[in-house]
Amino acid sequence: MRGVMATVGLALLGTAAAQGGCGGEAGSPSWVKPGVFRGTLGGQAVVLELGLRDDGEAARYFYERFGVNIRLKPGRVGTALVLREEVWTLAGIKVTGCLRLERAGASLRGSWSSPDGRTTLPVSLAPLDVTRLPLNLPDSPGLRRLRDAAPLTFLKLNRAWAQEAGGARVREPLSGVRYPRVPGGSAALNAALQDRQLEHAANALDCRAGLEGAGADAYRVEAQVTLLRSRLVSLFEQAGYFCGGAHPDHFDVGLILDRATGRPVPLTAIWPGLTPARLAALYLARSGADAECREGLTGSPWELTAHLTPQGLALTPTGLPHVVGACAKTVTLPFAPLRAQADPRGLYFRDLYPR
Repeated sequence: MRGVMATVGLALLGTAAAQGGCGGEAGSPSWVKPGVFRGTLGGQAVVLELGLRDDGEAARYFYERFGVNIRLKPGRVGTALVLREEVWTLAGIKVTGCLRLERAGASLRGSWSSPDGRTTLPVSLAPLDVTRLPLNLPDSPGLRRLRDAAPLTFLKLNRAWAQEAGGARVREPLSGVRYPRVPGGSAALNAALQDRQLEHAANALDCRAGLEGAGADAYRVEAQVTLLRSRLVSLFEQAGYFCGGAHPDHFDVGLILDRATGRPVPLTAIWPGLTPARLAALYLARSGADAECREGLTGSPWELTAHLTPQGLALTPTGLPHVVGACAKTVTLPFAPLRAQADPRGLYFRDLYPR
């Protein structure tokens, strides 16, 4: 999924609380540096991040109890940092509070006030080096990347997850995202599956932050293991989301992984002759698409995502425009006719062609 969070840029702050402003002028005080801070706001545990990141947001924070990011637009009054708290609604941006912070050594002290100025709460924050925090989940490349590149998301997700179905599925508690595991599988394989779940859980939390009132069903993913052999494991993911915009959207992802290493296995490692053009031709030949769908498929840029099933190689179009999204039917190519395209000396040949 791309862009579930709208970016927030620097702009001139309004001066009247009644108009949703927090006072001050554009631009942060010179002492402001990128960093993460943890503490309390009105007695509730919060984490705040300052500094421009790759996604364009200047600042944000979340209540640890809820785990949903709140955007902050920065300004200044003298040496004080003023942060305007904003949420997106279907009607547009709504200002929900104003943070005013001063340096206190390496820490931050100040207050949060409601837009009308009637409620004021104390704020106390201390610097937090997220890169030094221990990993509370099995070590994986994605978890380490998250700790370095997305500290707020790491803080939300780096906690114990719940095993279900005898260890065949794991639930991330904050987002509610469930994802398969392979009981008895290699550590590398289950680390790869954990990293897929981390990505979906982060998407789900970003989706909730992208639109006020977005609940647990704003981002949904269903994933299942579709084939498990001695050297190969395959999965199919179906995700749907609505984080604001004109309409809900969805995407499908097929995965083919090496069971020992957890690394993706390209189709050409099994069938060297299956080029993207050849796959598209095979898909269209077996799709049974009506004239309207065939026109949409041939007239729009699209790709195929692939996964394995006991019946064969399953292909699903991705990247179709919304108006022809209903044409993205999965087509399964039986293994037997593809045998001539396979490499009999390949590592995975016997998994699919045992005789």
